[in-house]
Parts: sequence; structure tokens; C-alpha cells
Amino acid sequence: MNLSSFKIIITGAAQGMGAHFAKRLAEAGASVCAADVKEDGLNELVEACKGLPGKVFARKLDVSNEADVGAYVEWANTQMGGLNGLINNAGILRDGLLVKKDRTTGEITKLSKDQWDAVIGVNLTGATFMVRDVVAKMVATEQRPGCIVNMSSIARHGNRGQSNYSAAKAALAANTVTWSREFGQYGIRVGAVAPGMIETPMTQGMNQKARDALVAAIPVARIGVPEDIWLAVKFVLECDYFNGRTIDVDGGLNM
Repeated sequence: MNLSSFKIIITGAAQGMGAHFAKRLAEAGASVCAADVKEDGLNELVEACKGLPGKVFARKLDVSNEADVGAYVEWANTQMGGLNGLINNAGILRDGLLVKKDRTTGEITKLSKDQWDAVIGVNLTGATFMVRDVVAKMVATEQRPGCIVNMSSIARHGNRGQSNYSAAKAALAANTVTWSREFGQYGIRVGAVAPGMIETPMTQGMNQKARDALVAAIPVARIGVPEDIWLAVKFVLECDYFNGRTIDVDGGLNM
């Protein structure tokens, strides 16, 4: 598909990779509906994209709220005069070991249910509802072809301290295959991109020691930037023969 033909929703678009994707698509002439819980960031994005060939609309969205997702999809379809794409980018971190023993006191702490539920609610349940409602709208309006891009992570292979995050991202990669098989009859492709360590507000908030150790382990000897991931997302969107697969973009890092 040509990028200029997209009428696409991007979640988690107020900052980082999501904002970068929105700008790139607007530069290519696409229509974009940017979604995030951070309204200030959305407003800044719309302002930054003024004058570009494409159009960027923005509205607050909590992807973990099922009713909010449904309402947003309806709004986006109206704003853009159709809907044929989704970049499923919204995500949060609530890291912690599943079980931890304090070396000094011997105290045992466990990953809390709140930590688990928050990450699964946004990164998996919310992402799934987005796919469900976007595809339902595309099928109902007979909009084809279409493309869904799920943002997975190399953490889907397993990563210490990220039971919740790894579970969600592994499930998204698996369901990329499932959904590609389910939606093919409607002319909708589904692909996934799995970033490694990327310079975003989320990774900037990491523990510095853990961050430094991860960067040191990357064979290309640098942290990634949003443009690195955009190149993979662009490929998934444009290549009509790519379907049901996940692309790792991690500089060679394998957690």
C-alpha cells in the first residue's frame, strides 16, 4: 500500500515512537488519528504536523477502557472519512521480579497484581480491543486493503524482571499470526515489529545501571532511535506480500 493512501490510527502517539510514526505518515500524505492518554503531547503533535501534506487529528484515548476504544474508532472513521490501518503502539512498563528475596533481610516480595493488571490491560487487552474494533469497522464498511502493525518487543523472548511485559508482547506476536489468518479474507494484513532498546521517554525512565548494561550488550554499539523502528513499520505498511510475521529491530541484541 502507498503510505499516502492510509487513513490510520496510531495509539501511544503523544511521544516517542508513536509521535515519530505520525509525523512520518503525515509527511507522506496520510491521514492520521493520534491517540494517547497524554493530551498535552497530542496537542503538540498536531501543532508540529501543521503544514505537512497529510492531516493529523488527535483525541484522548485509554486503550484499557473497552468503551473508550469503541468510541474512538467511530470518531476516527468519521474524522478521516474511512479507516484502513492501525499502528498498535500504546504500552507501559511496570517492571519487577516475580519473586525477590532481599539479600540483607531475607524478606520475600512478589510482583503485585496491580503491576500485572496494568501492563496486561494496556499492552495486551487494550491492543486486542483496538484490533478487534478497527477490523470490525473496516469489515462493516468494506474498506480494503488494510494493514495492522502490532508493536511487540524483543522482550517477548523473555527478559528478567518483565514477566508482565514479556507475556503481553509475546502474545501480540503470536496473535499477529492468528489475526493474519483470520483477517486475510477481508483483505487485511497483520504484521508486527519488535523493537529492542530504543531512545524514548519510556526507556529514559529505566534504572540507569540496567540501561547502561543493555546498551553495552548491543552489537551495533548504540541505542536505537525511533527512525530505526519507523523503517520497519514503513516496510510492513508498504509491502503487500508481508503478513503474519514479526520483525526484530534490535541492533543484534537478544535478551
